Amino acid sequence: MDGKKGKDFSRRNFLKMSGKVVIGTSVATVLPNLIWLDEGLAAIPASEGYLLVDVKKCQGCMSCMLACSLVHEGVESPSLARIQVIQNAFQSFPDDLTVEQCRQCVTPACVEACPTGALQADPKRGNVRIVNKQKCIGCGACMEACPFTPSRAYTAPDNAFDGQPKSRKCDLCATAPYHWDPAGGGPKGKQACVEVCPVSAIKFVKEIPEQEGTKGYKVNLRDQNWRRLGYPVD
Repeated sequence: MDGKKGKDFSRRNFLKMSGKVVIGTSVATVLPNLIWLDEGLAAIPASEGYLLVDVKKCQGCMSCMLACSLVHEGVESPSLARIQVIQNAFQSFPDDLTVEQCRQCVTPACVEACPTGALQADPKRGNVRIVNKQKCIGCGACMEACPFTPSRAYTAPDNAFDGQPKSRKCDLCATAPYHWDPAGGGPKGKQACVEVCPVSAIKFVKEIPEQEGTKGYKVNLRDQNWRRLGYPVD
């Protein structure tokens, strides 16, 4: 390993061990939470909240994944987390990991693909895209329709439904049954991944991120203090 790679590798591992808008071209205007397409058709209401991540700031500790599964499922299980930290041991910083979170898409393919209407924008919870498990048949259509890898929706056996497969996706903790705060989650509450991240690599915002590509969702959350650790801050 050369000097540069050694330095790159040590940046993330040092903190890991130490402790711890522009909308896409298909959208013309946003008016009180209603999206109007160029074709003049009204789509589902826009979500009132979004998660942004800084993949260069993330240390790969997976605290967000454990917290996510804990508040939603009552167990700490990376495979049941709605947010995914993907690491590649064969790469060096900053290509050694990425963070993939649900985008709460303006035009969600998962919602459109659901054959039973189980996926919907919930007006009582800030129009967050939510799975109604009573309607979900576990067909996986939402998983197949999601244009991102890994899919932001997934199916898994649900003990509350006698082990039947049910879809899950990020709801900004709006319906998390094991949430620690009496006020709960959702756009007006607290998101487990944001609260637990030891380096503040996840941020909640209300503005709609740029929908084309990833730069609206993968952003720079570093300040000048990170320069002292050898991280780029620009």
